[in-house]
Amino acid sequence: MAKIIDGKAISLAVKDEIKAKTAELQAKGITATLAVILVGEDPASQVYVKNKKKACEYCGIRSLSYELPADTSEEKLLELIGELNDREDVNGILVQLPLPKGMDEDKVLDAISPDKDVDGFHPVNVGKLSIGKKGFVSCTPAGVIQLLKRSGIEISGKECVVVGRSNIVGKPMSMLLLKENGTVTVCHSRTRDLREVTGRADILVVAIGKPKFIDASYVKDGAVVIDVGIHRGEDGKLCGDVDYASVEPIASAITPVPGGVGPMTIAMLMYNCLSSVCED
Repeated sequence: MAKIIDGKAISLAVKDEIKAKTAELQAKGITATLAVILVGEDPASQVYVKNKKKACEYCGIRSLSYELPADTSEEKLLELIGELNDREDVNGILVQLPLPKGMDEDKVLDAISPDKDVDGFHPVNVGKLSIGKKGFVSCTPAGVIQLLKRSGIEISGKECVVVGRSNIVGKPMSMLLLKENGTVTVCHSRTRDLREVTGRADILVVAIGKPKFIDASYVKDGAVVIDVGIHRGEDGKLCGDVDYASVEPIASAITPVPGGVGPMTIAMLMYNCLSSVCED
């Protein structure tokens, strides 16, 4: 039976560490501040923003909220980002995705100063990651690394397979595993014989965006399986990209959905906010 990797418990430990550090900084008169911009009234986005505000409050990070109507022009949004870039009391800027139709997401994200890009999406920070320089790292892949490390799972020398090549998860995930000395293969929609490739993995990270796509036939006995996906099934229950019931009996460790990778994304956002004012 697989060890269940408890993302809720690990994320709480990370946030408690951040909380202690922010308290130390506040005693020295230093406060981390995150500005969150939400355009429109997408229900899922509203929930994500609410959860980020709650995490800020818990960790002792000041949050500023900018909730703009859906008909806000791209020019006005870019103007606000420019103002926040110039504010010395704002350390991190986050624009909640997706943006309303008609807005250029790349242009908006590129407008955020790399020094305040706590989501780790700016090309400058992606470039720093690719050559091993210090910068903000995309929160979900960074959270996966913490899940593995804090669960006592060795990455160095292991065969690591990432299913999915998105800019937000798949690509940075592969670079972070490589940084930890894993031997990394990235799979995607054009990969031939996916089962053969994933079946070699000691550590399998799945971010393919298809509910319950990866079943036991894709997984080697004793593999560590990290499920990044999240979907709501016809029964109303949440599930991931991995068929948990099928894979759990043969994996050595596995993340559940919900309660696995999800909580770590916000925890690592808080970590990035802290690191924007603290070098340690």
